[in-house]
Amino acid sequence: MIRIDEMIREIKAHPDFGKAGMVLAHNGVVRESSRDGRPVTGLTVHVNHARLEELMTEYRSRDGIVEILIAIEEEKALTVGDDVMGIVVAGDIRENVLETLEGLLNAVKAEVTSKTEHFVAAN
Repeated sequence: MIRIDEMIREIKAHPDFGKAGMVLAHNGVVRESSRDGRPVTGLTVHVNHARLEELMTEYRSRDGIVEILIAIEEEKALTVGDDVMGIVVAGDIRENVLETLEGLLNAVKAEVTSKTEHFVAAN
């Protein structure tokens, strides 16, 4: 189970947290339809861990970033409303944190995760 509150507590315990001026979180959940509008009952997420580690290293080294945490519910049959992914980014100023979260989220979705959607059976 993804716990954004626990991820934020962990970030706040980071030794360099005093340099942070912003903590930003993303909590992705399973929605009831695919991007093309077909109804789904849920999904299963698959993760390329090697690429995830590379991205974490790259994005943690960005200017002003204090820490990044990511949690992904993988290889589980998730249903509508379940948490899929949590990302928490702490950094110095808004521009650095927003840019980092957006770039990392897009990269993870494009390069790290793949999903199998479970569609509602047709009658």
